[in-house]
Amino acid sequence: MIKGKVHKYGDNVDTDAIIPARYLNVSEVAELALHCMEGLDSNFVKKVNPGDIMLAEKNFGCGSSREHAPLAIKASGISCIIAKSFARIFFRNAINIGLPILECTEAVDNVRSGQTIAVELSSGKIMNMDSGKEFTAQAYPQFMYEIIAEGGLIEYTKKRLER
Repeated sequence: MIKGKVHKYGDNVDTDAIIPARYLNVSEVAELALHCMEGLDSNFVKKVNPGDIMLAEKNFGCGSSREHAPLAIKASGISCIIAKSFARIFFRNAINIGLPILECTEAVDNVRSGQTIAVELSSGKIMNMDSGKEFTAQAYPQFMYEIIAEGGLIEYTKKRLER
């Protein structure tokens, strides 16, 4: 179960807003985290706490296919992203690095910044702890759930090869 305070954003949040291009030569995820959402919300790193959850409208992560974007979000302390829709390459990059993301229009429409939500990845259940409302995103297929649980595709593959 993931539980955290919500940080909510609008439509078409692109990868340059998530992590500006001038930081693409940075390889340390802790450094990337310091600049997360800098192009959209200059106070983001001051307000986010480990375990917090990001919500967004449509087409989150559009733009270039930089893996730095989900890495910066995960390193900032965000434990999950829920949006109405994701750019395909962002979706794949997030899963590959072990950052849980879910699509759920109803949750995005009914949860505000600052509220607390709980997410059960195995079932797709999302609970607004402030209002008591419950929503359901499509749960991951088993193999994707295992990739997320292992912390990403590299760790998942290492474990499979060890067997």
